[in-house]
Amino acid sequence: MSRHDQLAAGLATVRERIAGACADAGRDPDEVRLVVVTKFFPESDVRLLADLGVTDVGENRHQEAEAKAAACADLALTWHFIGGLQSNKAAAVASYSHVVESVDRAKLVGPLAKGAGAREQPLDVLLQVSLDPPGAEGRAGADAADLPALAGRVAEAEHLVLRGLMAVAPLGGDPVAAFARLAELHRSFVSAHPAATWLSAGMSGDLEHAVRAGATHVRVGSAILGSRPRVK
Repeated sequence: MSRHDQLAAGLATVRERIAGACADAGRDPDEVRLVVVTKFFPESDVRLLADLGVTDVGENRHQEAEAKAAACADLALTWHFIGGLQSNKAAAVASYSHVVESVDRAKLVGPLAKGAGAREQPLDVLLQVSLDPPGAEGRAGADAADLPALAGRVAEAEHLVLRGLMAVAPLGGDPVAAFARLAELHRSFVSAHPAATWLSAGMSGDLEHAVRAGATHVRVGSAILGSRPRVK
């Protein structure tokens, strides 16, 4: 099977899964945007995905993302930065990303706004909220209690547009319970920020649960591209 056919088959399966979850939840599949995570995969795969109708691509390592976005600048793609973000690289990330999904602390807002100011279009921003229990190892995301202040900083910043929330289900935890909590947090968040309707949640192993909980974006890599290549 050619690489094109492999990717086409993976995409078809994931799109069927999204459609099935939407049917269960009484939602229109067009409400859910698929972000294909291409971390560690080559530019050639990105080009094949674009040929297959993919419009949104996710990356989570700055150096790789920057190079890949530049190499694929001729493609009509929306680039999502979804990885942990260092404040000293935030301005650079904002220069090529269209969406940054992993804003979890106020220290990132200034550099992101500075980087976004050097481009023609404003930068869409999602706040990453932690669904892990306090003290969990490797915990990423802001505490729910810190969201109002962080949202206020983003909303006030020039060149940034507050779009909503992003989260990852806790490793080894119950994704149904985690995404139910996320949905509740998002409802409260939208009541304070009516335009922040995006909810990015769900990956290859749990996307159905996220869609049923109201996710508007799912971030899928291995279910489409296969196992990640070994990186030296």
